Amino acid sequence: MKENVLIEKSIDFGARIVKLHRYLIKTKHETVLSKQILRSGTSIGANINEAQYGNSKPDFIAKLHIALKETAETEYWLHLLEKSDYLDENMASSLLNDCLQIKKILIASINTAKEKK
Repeated sequence: MKENVLIEKSIDFGARIVKLHRYLIKTKHETVLSKQILRSGTSIGANINEAQYGNSKPDFIAKLHIALKETAETEYWLHLLEKSDYLDENMASSLLNDCLQIKKILIASINTAKEKK
């Protein structure tokens, strides 16, 4: 069975977000922003996975659009955490890079799915 790169990347990213949440709570004693990024960062993969089981092409595209919106929200929280000194530049840059890779793949997947309608 062929590996789905988007699903794998979103699972790996989601795991990093869970670890980030744990770090923010235990090390930085931050609970509000950490819950926001946990929700949006793990929702990306959940929606991508759900899209694979869509009952139609429009349903598939709609789920990928939700994942894309969650990616944009996660990107926002990462920038905010860096600007408010909860994340150092290296940590933020690494997470943002992974987030942007997923975003690019999502955009390409959505465009491809729309072309094949």
